[in-house]
Amino acid sequence: MQNFPNNMLDAIRGQLEAENISLATRMEELKKQDPFADPSRANDNAASDTEASELSGHDRISALIEEVKKQQEDIDAALRRIIDGTYGVCSNCHKLIPIERLRILPTAILCLDCEGKKF
Repeated sequence: MQNFPNNMLDAIRGQLEAENISLATRMEELKKQDPFADPSRANDNAASDTEASELSGHDRISALIEEVKKQQEDIDAALRRIIDGTYGVCSNCHKLIPIERLRILPTAILCLDCEGKKF
């Protein structure tokens, strides 16, 4: 059911794969920034305000990591749809998602009409 020219799908695939690499790099950077990643942290006797700051930093980094994971999952799902020929088809109404929407959000699974009905 592929309705997009192969060269267009190849370009989208390339964009998604590049974004996945960028996200993997971002993930590694975030993990290094996590205050809880420091092995010496367990042995220090930090003041409670320092401990609270580390906890807050850890929570912030954890939230960012979860967001990156979600983006990676969305990209992986889009790549699978390209492979199985369902990319660009709304998962709700099964109509084609406009290419303009896919250019802005290449991981989109809903057309604008169905996206609007979610709320």
